[in-house]
Amino acid sequence: MDLPKDQITALLDNALFNSAQLLGSFLVSSSTVNAETSPHLKAENLILLGEALFREREYRRAIHTYKQSLQYYKIIPKQNSTSSRSSLTASNRSSSPNSFNISAINEMRYFLLPINFEVKFKIASCHFALSETEVALVEMEGIPSKARNLQMSLLMAKLYRNTKRTRGAVTCYRECLRQCPYVIEAIIALAELGASAKDIISLFPQTPNRGGRAHFDHSDSSRWLQRYVEAQCCIASNDYKGGLEHFAELLQRFPNNTHILLETAKVEAIIGKTDEAIMNFEKVRSIDPYIVTYMDEYAMLLKLKSDYSKLNKLVHDLLSIDLTRPEVFVALSVLWQKKDERNALSYAEKSIKIDDRHIPGYIMKGNLLLSLKRPEAAVMAFRGAQELRADLRSYQGLVQSYLAFSKVKEALYAAREAMKAMPQSAKALKLVGDVHASNSGGREKAKKFYESALRLEPGYLGAALALAELHVLEGRNGDAVSLLERCLKDWVDDSLHVKLAQVFADTNMFPDSLSHYQSALRINPQNEAAKKGLERLEKQMKGVDPDAPEEEEENEVEDADAEQEETELL
Repeated sequence: MDLPKDQITALLDNALFNSAQLLGSFLVSSSTVNAETSPHLKAENLILLGEALFREREYRRAIHTYKQSLQYYKIIPKQNSTSSRSSLTASNRSSSPNSFNISAINEMRYFLLPINFEVKFKIASCHFALSETEVALVEMEGIPSKARNLQMSLLMAKLYRNTKRTRGAVTCYRECLRQCPYVIEAIIALAELGASAKDIISLFPQTPNRGGRAHFDHSDSSRWLQRYVEAQCCIASNDYKGGLEHFAELLQRFPNNTHILLETAKVEAIIGKTDEAIMNFEKVRSIDPYIVTYMDEYAMLLKLKSDYSKLNKLVHDLLSIDLTRPEVFVALSVLWQKKDERNALSYAEKSIKIDDRHIPGYIMKGNLLLSLKRPEAAVMAFRGAQELRADLRSYQGLVQSYLAFSKVKEALYAAREAMKAMPQSAKALKLVGDVHASNSGGREKAKKFYESALRLEPGYLGAALALAELHVLEGRNGDAVSLLERCLKDWVDDSLHVKLAQVFADTNMFPDSLSHYQSALRINPQNEAAKKGLERLEKQMKGVDPDAPEEEEENEVEDADAEQEETELL
């Protein structure tokens, strides 16, 4: 008795892939299907088995099975008998009397071409899942552009982009949007590849057509998609302010949209709006506690705020959700940075191994290499991030890395690159100032850049703190105090209090220093700089040298505490 193919199809439709795979093994080994007289039936059975293996993520076996089916299709045109059309064609065309007067071989070839293309697409999808990009591309290039459907065009675009063939990627992403304007990942990709909002919106089909392409309504009801395009193009061109404005408008219409909230939080994290970013990440987690996207960015912010209890919980949650995501290993790297930087580096590298296009993995790797006094390697990591998408953090990392091994010329070039890419960014101006401040002869230039950054963005604390440090280096402690106190009138920030405390401590104004360290800890009890500064100040106030080495017994206690904390974490 023959096994009906509709049974394995039903199993696939119901996502019972293991059962489908087992049933498929019976189907392809059935003695009732003769491979010599009915190769098309044999091929059809193999495709069904291949589909089951693909869904079970047994990609190697799926590739082998799909290729076997193609071998049987090659036999079909050699048949002299007129075979009945396979259900694999999924075609609604009805046969006419004239069609049977044509060569049966030509007819079979005509109907099997789309099937061959579909099988090639499946093989390419398997290779893509195995990160075998070049092999996948070879398979996809065997499918004519006119024969590609939406899925095929999108995969082709990703393959071209991953192999740095930008022109081909742009062409395929554009074709995706011509077929359907709601392919969001194509919109994001085109924005990142330099397309303008006007260009992207012009691709949206105006009316339905015979190919079944989606109709795009340009009325108010669909204006949100245009705003979304504009937001992504702003972010891609480093116009963070414009992007945030568009995202804010979208959030008015979609207030609990986790994707828009995450995009907003990511941009806020990049430009240093730490508190706002943390608030949006926490809102996302309250809506969907199992979301993984951008959670490594959230982990970095928690580390910045020294909020290790929340960071620990976040990593614990991520580990229980999905261990195949790169964000999980970046978050692990962030958590381990304080305890064991080499172990943290291995986690950052693991994230890149999982997804070599994951930018936070490169940023984290670069920061760790800098901390481990390996600035040359850090440059490579930050360059890796830039090749994927240049943003403020990769420029900052490059400048810091070059300065760490006295490559001032290269650091200045990277800073000017950032200023050119982000002409209205106070952060980019500060980067140029940082390079000039690295040597005593450039401090006057640095001062001008810091002041320009503060004029452009009066609320930019990074520039204020850098300018205050410059005043201290030049012996203008009074100017530093005046600047920081002016800032405190407008912003309540623990880092300002810490900097003021350090300046007062350096001038032996211990009571004022103590007051500001205490203020910093009231704002942020986890501020490590404030804790260490307060310990140092207390020694100074007792007349003890704060730089003297600790007693051995104290070190042993600290080590024991660290081991206990590590055990609790594990």
